[in-house]
Amino acid sequence: MRYALYKNLAVLPFLRNFHPGARRWRWGSLRRSIRAGNSMVPGLTGRRSTSGRRSRMQKVLVLLFLVWVCLLFYAGIALFTSGFLLTRLELTNYSICQEPPGPGFLPWGSQGKPGACWMTSRFSRVVLVLIDALRFDFAQPQQSHTSGDPPVSLPFMGKLGSLQRLLEIQPHHARLYRSQVDPPTTTMQRLKALTTGSLPTFIDAGSNFASHAILEDNLIKQLNSAGRRVVFMGDDTWKDLFPGAFSKAFFFSSFNVKDLHTVDNGILEHLYPTMDSGEWDVLIAHFLGVDHCGHKHGPHHPEMAKKLSQMDQVIRGLVERLENDTLLVVAGDHGMTVNGDHGGDSDLEVSAALFLYSSTPLFPSAPPKDPETIPQVSLVPTLALLLGLPIPFGNIGEVMAELFSWGEDSRPDSSALAQASVLHLNAQQVSRFLHAYSAATQDLQVKELHRLQNLFSKASADYQRLLQSPHRAEATLQTVITELQQFLRGARAICIESWARFSLADLDYVVPQIYRHMQEEFRGRLERTKSQGPLTVAAYRLGSVYSAAMVTALTLLAFPLLLLHAERISLVFLLLFLQSFLLLHLLAAEIPITAPGPFTVPWQAVSAWALMATQTFYSTGHQPVFPAIHWHAAFVGFPEGHGSSTWLPALLVGANTFASHLLFAVGCPLLLLWPFLCESQGPRKRRQPLRSETEARVRPEEEEEPLMEMRLRDAPHHFNAALLQLGLKYLFVLGVQILACALAASILRRHLMVWKVFAPKFIFEAIGFIVSSVGLLLGIALVMRVDGAVSSWFEKLVLAQQR
Repeated sequence: MRYALYKNLAVLPFLRNFHPGARRWRWGSLRRSIRAGNSMVPGLTGRRSTSGRRSRMQKVLVLLFLVWVCLLFYAGIALFTSGFLLTRLELTNYSICQEPPGPGFLPWGSQGKPGACWMTSRFSRVVLVLIDALRFDFAQPQQSHTSGDPPVSLPFMGKLGSLQRLLEIQPHHARLYRSQVDPPTTTMQRLKALTTGSLPTFIDAGSNFASHAILEDNLIKQLNSAGRRVVFMGDDTWKDLFPGAFSKAFFFSSFNVKDLHTVDNGILEHLYPTMDSGEWDVLIAHFLGVDHCGHKHGPHHPEMAKKLSQMDQVIRGLVERLENDTLLVVAGDHGMTVNGDHGGDSDLEVSAALFLYSSTPLFPSAPPKDPETIPQVSLVPTLALLLGLPIPFGNIGEVMAELFSWGEDSRPDSSALAQASVLHLNAQQVSRFLHAYSAATQDLQVKELHRLQNLFSKASADYQRLLQSPHRAEATLQTVITELQQFLRGARAICIESWARFSLADLDYVVPQIYRHMQEEFRGRLERTKSQGPLTVAAYRLGSVYSAAMVTALTLLAFPLLLLHAERISLVFLLLFLQSFLLLHLLAAEIPITAPGPFTVPWQAVSAWALMATQTFYSTGHQPVFPAIHWHAAFVGFPEGHGSSTWLPALLVGANTFASHLLFAVGCPLLLLWPFLCESQGPRKRRQPLRSETEARVRPEEEEEPLMEMRLRDAPHHFNAALLQLGLKYLFVLGVQILACALAASILRRHLMVWKVFAPKFIFEAIGFIVSSVGLLLGIALVMRVDGAVSSWFEKLVLAQQR
C-alpha cells in the first residue's frame, strides 16, 4: 500500500515523519475514518468514477475560466496599445527619376544636364562612417576653463581632434551639427530613419532583436536602382534590413556588447583596401566599439577615451584618401546616458554628432560658434539630392539647404535661389507623401492638413513667380525660403503628433461588454458550486502536500532566475523571500479557518502580494525604462555570445527583468494554503466517549493528527471556488495597476515625458501582466495537479481497504 502511495503521489519528501512504531495506530485510525465516513468518501459508492470525473471537470473549468479572463485582459491591452503607441501605415510607393514629385520646372541648375534626376548630383561618391552611440559632446573639443576655475577633464572629450582641426583649418569644407534623434533611440529604428527619412514607430522598439527587411522606399534602394555600387562593413543588423542590397558586404555580429573590438577590427581590416580599390560608389562602415564600451563601462571610463581615439585615427586615414568627388559623412545613430545605455528620449540619448567634410569647398560661410541643431532625418533628402537621386517617397526630413548654396554665375542671389530650389523640390516630395498617406488612412488631422496644404500652395506659387521674374529681390527669396521651411517643419510636426494619437472610441463600447460577461460568468460559476455537498477525507501525513509542492516548485524556479542577476542581488532575494514568508504568517494569524468552507483570501492579502512583486522588481535594480534593462543577463552562461540566435538572449533578458512577476504569480496559491498549513504546530488530543471510570483508567488519550491542508478536501467544490476566486482577485489587482498606467499615459499623452516615462511604464506593466497571468495559471494548475494525485491515491487506498 505504501508502494502505491509513493508511486502515484510522489510525496516522499512529505512523509518524512513516518516511522514504524506509529504504523499500527495510524493505519488503524485511517481505516476507522474510512469506515465512519465511507458514504462521503469518493470511491466507496457506485458513483465513485462519476464523482472523480466531475471533480476533474471542475478543475478544468476553473483553469479555462481563468484563461478566458486572461485573454480578456490581453485583448484590452492590445486594444489600448493599438490606439496609444505610435503607429503608422508604411506605404510601398517609390520615387523614380522619370516622375518628378510635382509640376513645374526642375530645380535650378539641372535643366539640360545628361542623366539629371530631379537634380544634378554634386558628388559621385559618399563615405558614410556610422559610429554607433556617438553622442554630440563626444565630438566636442576639451572645454576651456576660466582663471580660478578647475579645468574640466572628461575622458571622452577632445579625443576626436581631427574634426576640430578640419573645422579650424578648412572652415568652408567641414561642418559639425548636433543631430536631434527621434525616440526610441534603438539602433534598428535609427537605421530606418537614416535610410527612409521617416519616423519609426515607438512599438518598433521591440523588434530591435529581430530586425526585418525595410519595405519602404529608402536610400539603399534608390542607390541600387541607379546602379550604384554599395559596399557595407560592420553591424550585421544591416543584413536583415537590406538583404541582398550590397555589392560587397562584411557583416559582424553586433549583440555581444561586452566585445569592444571584434567588429571595429574587422572593419579596419577591409576599410582602407576597399577604399583604395575604387570598386564602390557608396561605402558604409558601421562601428560598434563606442556603443559597446558605453554598455560595458559607461562613457566616463578610460576605455571610452581609447575607442574614441581609435575612431579619430580612422577619420584621419579616410580624410587622407578622400578624392574631390567624394563626400565624407561621420554620424552617430543616437547618444547614450551617463550609464552608457540608450533607448529612451533623454537629452543625452537624442543628441548625436553629425560631421560633413569634402576636399572641395562645401559651405559658403564659416561654421557658427555654436553648432546648428538639425533633425536626424534631414540627412536623407540631403544625401539623395547631393548624389543626384530621388528623395525616398516617405521622407519627412527637411533638406540641409546650405549645402546647395552654390551657383554657376556671379549673381548675388544665386545662393539663395539654389536654396529655394532644393527646398521647393523637398516640399513637393513631402506634399506628395502627405496626400498619398491621407488617402490611404485617416491618421492625419484634417484641419491641420488643410492648413499645411494652403501654406504649400502659397509658397509654391511664390516660387514659380520668382523663377519667372527677371528681378529677384533678396527679400523675396528669403520669404519663399521661410515659407517652404515652415511647411516642411509643420509636416514633420503633424506626423509626430498624429502618429501618437490616442483613441478612446472603441473602449467606450468594449469595456462595459467585457465587464458584463465576466460578471455573469462569475455569478453562474459560484451558483453551480453551491449545489454540491461536502466530502470528508482523512489524511495520513499529507497536511502540507499542496504547500510543499508549491515551495519546491518555487525553489526550483527561483534558483535559475537568481543566477541571471548580479551577485550583489543575492542577499536582496533572500530578504525579499523572508519578507514574503512573514506576510504569509501574518495572513495565517489573521484568517480564521472555516470548515468545511467556504475558503477565501482577503483583498488586502492579495493586494499586498501583488505589491510585493512590484517591490521586488525595483529592489532588484530594475526600472520601467529601456535604458535600465539588465542586458548583461543575455550572456549568463554564454560569455562568447549566441551567434546569430536572438530568441535565447531575449528570453534571458526577459527572465531577468520579470523574475519577480513570475515568482509571486506562481506562488500566489500559497495565500490560500498557508493558513491551513499553520493550523497547528503539533498534534491535538482527542477523547473518545467513556462508558465507565474503569474504561477511563484503562484507555489512554489518542493523538489526532491535524488535518491542515486536508481540510480543503472536505469540500472540493469550495476548494475549486477558492482557487478561482483567488485567481480572479489577483488578476483584478494586476488589472488595476495596468489600468492606472493606461489612464496616466492617455491623460498625459501630450506631455513632454510621454515617451520617456509613461509609454515605457505601460509597456513594462503590460508585459508584466502577461508574465504574471501565465505564472498564476501555472501555479493554480500545479495545485490542481497535486490535488488530482491525492484523490487518485485515496481512491486506490479505499479499493485496497475494501479488498
